[in-house]
Amino acid sequence: MTATTGPTAFRARKLLMLSWEYPPVLVGGLGRHVHALATTLARAGHDVTVATRHAPGAPLEEVVDGVRVVRAPQDPPVIPLDTEHLLAWAVAFNHTLTRTALHAARGQDFELVHAHDWLVAHAAVTVKDHLGIPLVATIHATEAGRHQGWLPGDLNRGIHSIECWLAQESERVLVCSQYMRREVSVLLGVPASKIDAIPNGVDMPRWRAEPKQVGLARAKYADSGPLVGFAGRLVHEKGVQHLLHALPELRRTHPGLRAVICGDGPNRGELEQLTRRLGLEHAVSFGGFLGSRLSATMAATDAMVVPSLYEPFGMVALEAAAAGAPLAVSATGGLAEIVEPGVTGMTFPARDEGALARSVSALLADRPSARRMVVTAKAMVRSRYGWPTVGEQTAAAYAAAVNDAPAVPAGPEELWRSRQHPITIPEGNLLASAGLAA
Repeated sequence: MTATTGPTAFRARKLLMLSWEYPPVLVGGLGRHVHALATTLARAGHDVTVATRHAPGAPLEEVVDGVRVVRAPQDPPVIPLDTEHLLAWAVAFNHTLTRTALHAARGQDFELVHAHDWLVAHAAVTVKDHLGIPLVATIHATEAGRHQGWLPGDLNRGIHSIECWLAQESERVLVCSQYMRREVSVLLGVPASKIDAIPNGVDMPRWRAEPKQVGLARAKYADSGPLVGFAGRLVHEKGVQHLLHALPELRRTHPGLRAVICGDGPNRGELEQLTRRLGLEHAVSFGGFLGSRLSATMAATDAMVVPSLYEPFGMVALEAAAAGAPLAVSATGGLAEIVEPGVTGMTFPARDEGALARSVSALLADRPSARRMVVTAKAMVRSRYGWPTVGEQTAAAYAAAVNDAPAVPAGPEELWRSRQHPITIPEGNLLASAGLAA
């Protein structure tokens, strides 16, 4: 079911959140999401503690924006945080995060622990068992989904097994879209009845760009023709390669068209090489990580393109809409739930470069229609994806988790018996076999 608001949603609770990133440690969108959710719940009257990773120069404990933040310093030995050592790093991190969380629990009487993604699973289950409180988990994306349905190696299968374990140990599982609700239910073996689809929130004021900054961005990246943009991590599943392949056709139809690619990632070098092979080096700018300049750059474009192959939610589309950019997005995952074709933007099938070019061209050829879509999309973001609404829905899910939790927490022997069933990992493409492939 989708979480709904109600009287129980406004009961103040003592909450413990676990996240591997939280300001000032920001790696991707997860840290910003947890920060916004924690501060929103604190403003609503909840008592919120976040246990997270330590950052150089940051205090081990402080209260920021009404949220108590406790940080876990790294234990020896130092393990690199990279793909090769990711599981080892996660296990070591969970040891120090568990101790930090349990120290934070002294005298606090937390009512619930909320885990954000598999990287905090071991600490979350330990805290649940030790304190005898319900566990809520947010699954922001699945490992199989990130790899278009495949679990190609031991690392991927290991992460998948932890995701299954975390989801099955939780009283409630939160996801960001109805697509992810189906994916998590099928791939992680979770009954749909204990999954709540709650969208990510958008901080509208943050994406309101000053006209002067928009003009500067336009002068930097545009030429005599239209400007199209992309924002996100430069990885295969974000589909930037398909946007680049569509640019020659777009430039034939719209002379002088240029593109700006905002963001960074492991595929940047490969994408720059593709740009040169296509003869687009003078038409494409790789802007890198733009930080506070991103909203102005989005607003300066005549179309923001989101060509993702896999997208659990599609936050960048909402951020671009909030910034005032026309949208052209692939009709996959959560994006298909956000953008209504011809109303809040244009859509195209993932991987279809011809359809991508036609969708973008439609926005560029009919500017009045594009502006009407911008106005409608911005109103949609404001009404459906504001953080107060997301906070209310999350609080309602917390209430359901407390109600679903057993009156008497399981003892050690009962817990041992319940965990003797190994998690089996099927072969082949998990999304395709589940009928969820894009």
